[in-house]
Amino acid sequence: MPEFEAPLYTQLVRRLGRDPVSFHVPGHQYGRALPDEPFALFRDIMGIDVTELEDTDDLHHPEGVIREAQQLAARCFGADETFFLVGGSTAGNLAMLLAVLDPGDAIIVQRNVHKSVLNGIALARARAIFVAPQIEPVSGLPTVPAAADIETALDRYPDAKAVFLSTPNYYGMNVDLAPYAEIVHCRKLPLLVDEAHGAHFGLHPACPPSAMMSGADAAVQSTHKTLTALTMGAMLHVRRGRLSMDRLRRALTAVQSSSPSYPILASLDIARAMIAACGPAWLESGMKAASRLRERLAERNGPFAALEPAIGKACSAVDPMRIVLRDETGALSGILLQCLLAEQGCWAEMADDRYAVLLFGPGATESDADKLVSALDNIAAEMTGSQPVADAGQGPIDVAAYAADPEHRIGEPFAIPLMPPAEDGTEIVPLEEAAGRTAAETVIPYPPGIPLLYTGERISIAQIAAIRRLAAAGARFQGATDARMRMIRVMAQQ
Repeated sequence: MPEFEAPLYTQLVRRLGRDPVSFHVPGHQYGRALPDEPFALFRDIMGIDVTELEDTDDLHHPEGVIREAQQLAARCFGADETFFLVGGSTAGNLAMLLAVLDPGDAIIVQRNVHKSVLNGIALARARAIFVAPQIEPVSGLPTVPAAADIETALDRYPDAKAVFLSTPNYYGMNVDLAPYAEIVHCRKLPLLVDEAHGAHFGLHPACPPSAMMSGADAAVQSTHKTLTALTMGAMLHVRRGRLSMDRLRRALTAVQSSSPSYPILASLDIARAMIAACGPAWLESGMKAASRLRERLAERNGPFAALEPAIGKACSAVDPMRIVLRDETGALSGILLQCLLAEQGCWAEMADDRYAVLLFGPGATESDADKLVSALDNIAAEMTGSQPVADAGQGPIDVAAYAADPEHRIGEPFAIPLMPPAEDGTEIVPLEEAAGRTAAETVIPYPPGIPLLYTGERISIAQIAAIRRLAAAGARFQGATDARMRMIRVMAQQ
């Protein structure tokens, strides 16, 4: 067995072995408040669910075992400093943004970001300059903006304080960040990255390099998503120089609980310890399971196939531990396929109208892959004579119309409202009359699923033209008052 060094977890186990008597929170007193039956499993975890004590350290001012655990994590993931997060990557995104933005500042952001990024910009009372992403041509799915568009945005808005990107996407498509880091650093600005779905990147030769390896100044990873931390366990990795570490620490204190979960913290320590002790071999089981599924799908020539994105500017590498399934016959939408797999005891990560996404963690096995193949065989056997589901087989809609216009790809700075506008302060107008007005709703055409308008954004002629073309091509519009986009809700004129 390899030797594990997990200082925080070891300390929690050690103190539990001393049979301590609790006169502090939490009130369950190491689980003693609950009977063995039916709560035995839960009681075991409660044994290490403590609070900030002399020997358990303090996440918000670490000087002992938490500090040591975070230092080991920084060394493991190639950062100058690593911060443990108990609020998921959401907490890391909020903290990064609050650390670099003052009220009125502008930041260049890819348009298809997690809602926590929008909330962070809103909380900072800053302005977003959105840049439209590239579209992967095989799937029609968005990735990150082209490096040239980021450079153009920086030239157009030289007062921007940072650039924020998100990669890999939910479908495992990654983009090499090294060219972006070079462009951003030439302006002496920080590159911030939401790498929530890539906590395992850089840990195995088959995985793409991590954001930190590629030059990011700060990157947040959801250790609970693709490694082994408990849900809500994440890490924020930082390179010193372009961020104020004092502001970042203050921001983390503001957005994280003052009573952090020690089981979550311990699970982060354990995940890093496994990487340090086992190296790339720790991911081999999951790698082999994913490879086996790909091979068996290919040899069966059945209705289900794994998505194979085109390697190029929009997608430089694919997560080897994530498989995106599609019914090639169009009989099943991704959402229906996900439901049918669940009935067979196989639970997918997520699904949309076209795809079901499967995640293989370090604990996945080849027998898991075989079980999934059997489930797909059972589903295929029941599909005989099925008619295609509306939109299930639909490919990318008029991507050129969406992404080709430079005026549309790079937006104007605008303040993101923290709360939606009151309805009595808005009005509904014909789309063709909305140019120059401020959007009072977020409009998301699907496909490709990229927000074309955000609440608070000034509506441009180019955006109206893109909406018209997408509507004519059959796109659906999420978040819009009028699903056919003949009308749009805007802020009332004063």
